[in-house]
Parts: sequence; C-alpha cells; structure tokens
Amino acid sequence: MADTAIEIEDLHVVRGGRSVIDGLDLHVAAGSVTGLLGPSGCGKSTLMRAIVGVQILQSGQVMVLGEPGGSPQLRRRVGYVTQAPSVYGDLSISENLRYFAAVVGVGQERVGEVIHTVGLAGREQQIVGSLSGGERSRVSLASALLNDPELLVLDEPTVGLDPVLRAELWRTFHELASAGSTLLISSHVMDEASECDALLLMRDGALLEQTTPERLRQQTGEQDLGRAFLAVIEQASS
Repeated sequence: MADTAIEIEDLHVVRGGRSVIDGLDLHVAAGSVTGLLGPSGCGKSTLMRAIVGVQILQSGQVMVLGEPGGSPQLRRRVGYVTQAPSVYGDLSISENLRYFAAVVGVGQERVGEVIHTVGLAGREQQIVGSLSGGERSRVSLASALLNDPELLVLDEPTVGLDPVLRAELWRTFHELASAGSTLLISSHVMDEASECDALLLMRDGALLEQTTPERLRQQTGEQDLGRAFLAVIEQASS
C-alpha cells in the first residue's frame, strides 16, 4: 500500500534457541512518527533489526517501502540508528560525516545540512570522543540522515538524555516527519508515547496494541500513558 511504510505478517524470530518474536503482525503508516514502546527485553530491538534486514527470521514476511526488508534496493532509502553510537570517537564530527557521505555517495554540502538539522552547528571540529552521550547520539543521527532516507529506524535514541535534549530531539523528529520521512522510534519510557502519532505496544515478544495516544487513553480511561499501558497489560493477562 502506498500509504504504508512497513507491513509485517506473522513474524517469528528465534535467538539462542528461544522464541523472541512469535507471530507478530503490524503496519506503520508512511509519514508518521510511530513509537515502539515496551519494557527492556520485550523484543523491540529484534523487531527493528528484522525491519532493516540484519536479523535472521524464522518465518513471516517483512515489507519495507514496498520491498522485502533488507533488500539491496532499500540501502539508500532506510536509515538505522542503533542504541550504541555508530560513529568514530577519534574523528571530529565533520570528519565522521564527510567519511559517511563518501560511503553513501552524497555530496559534501549535505554534511553541513545534517549538522544543522541535529543542532550541532558550530561544533564541527570537535572530536566525537569528547562529546556527551546525547551529542554522540546526535552525530549518529546525522550520519543516518545523510542520504535523506524515506524511513528512519531509531533504537532508543533518547536513552540517557536530559529532558531538554530529549525535547530538542523530539522536535527534530517531528520536523523530519513534516518533511516527508517516516520514523519508527523505540523507547521504554512511556512518557514519550505522547510525542508519537501512533503507538506499537510490545511485551514478551508480542504486539499488545496498535493504537494512538488518544485512543489508548479512551480505551483504558487513564490519562497517564504509563498507567494506560499497565491497563493494557492487565487486560491481556486476564
């Protein structure tokens, strides 16, 4: 479907002899900021790895932008930011991004654009190893933005950030979506759910609910989204 960026049917993933994802179905609307939320260890990172094509699947279908997940055609259309910063600590911000720009085959003028997008203008010559964890995360995000991906998959990009930096990063995410990108963002912090257009709520490798913040509040009668998620868990367990 043209308005669907990700479509997953009956996904099964086994890791270390243990079922990590068992029969999961979901879709992510194009142009949305979709939150993938759930406790640590529930399978969020495994699901994201399946979407970007770096996870072996037991069975099921993962379609991304109309192509099977991990297809060579998607390499320039999908950006992926892991939990750990994926940049070189002994290089400057500018050197990292010039290198990755050459790898993905974009012009060097794009480096300045993405540095501005992630709020690091004026810091270009600073060595990445001297940056805070949040700043390094923003350099990783900048590297993923270089080829202007249609889909951004971000694995807990705000973990460890102070509230001000988290708010700045969420503003950036919404600006990217407004410009036409689709974002799938994982978090185990339920107060970030209110920042999302749509929610995928996971627990123990299963998708409990695909909803929106407002529908979740209406469904559970809870205004606090953390308590609303607990209500969904209780309903699923009963």
